[in-house]
Amino acid sequence: MSDDRPPINNVAALANVSRFVQLVIMLQSRAPGLPGMGCFYGPAGLGKTTAGVFGTNKFNACHVEALPFGGTKKLLEMIVVELGVARPARTVASLFDQAAYELARSDRPLIIDEADQILTDRTIEAVRHLHDKTQVPVILMGEETLPQQLKRWERVAGRMLSWVAAEEATLADVDLLAPIYAPRLTLASDLKAALLTASRGSIRHVSTNLANVASIAAMKGIAKMGMAEWGKTAFHSGDAPMPRRGLAQGDVSGARVRRAVA
Repeated sequence: MSDDRPPINNVAALANVSRFVQLVIMLQSRAPGLPGMGCFYGPAGLGKTTAGVFGTNKFNACHVEALPFGGTKKLLEMIVVELGVARPARTVASLFDQAAYELARSDRPLIIDEADQILTDRTIEAVRHLHDKTQVPVILMGEETLPQQLKRWERVAGRMLSWVAAEEATLADVDLLAPIYAPRLTLASDLKAALLTASRGSIRHVSTNLANVASIAAMKGIAKMGMAEWGKTAFHSGDAPMPRRGLAQGDVSGARVRRAVA
């Protein structure tokens, strides 16, 4: 079966992708003597990871996603593996030397997503030392409070050349994502506006809602969807469903009966 959907390079024009790309370019082209660290931050769902992945491909960056376990050693292991080291060292000191050598040799930017997970003295200082020793751009990505948390480490915060905030989705972003998640479907302006409002500025929710709209349009056999066709169907807002009647906390008798019957 052929797939005539438009290429997903529409993602390149998303506002937050553009912001992230400009951050990397700024760090790469900085004047001699200027620090080369940056921070890209914002609430979950604004497309930070999408921007980071796009930037990784565009700049051949070393991209890792920090984990809430393993500490400094795990982070350095992920970095050296991503840099192509076949045999990661066994000690933290040796792993650091491997990471620093490969980063300096390749001159690849280092992007650390979920940087909120590495906010300990030892690990964040290891990242700073990687920047100081290699002078490659180092971008920390995380939640809205990441900049304030990083202020705890003056030597890290002082090396930030730029703090860039991810912004909420716009109608322009909806138009760019529509050919990806709702291909061959014409969306009326009233539906796009309602979808954006319900998505609360989240790129993730916009994408999910566009996919849901496309699914419903396909079931209805229509090629154009507006609020008249959409009707009272609820958009995805990210809210968890309310407890069902009779199954609220403290009232589980009905559930016990059903489990016993099952």
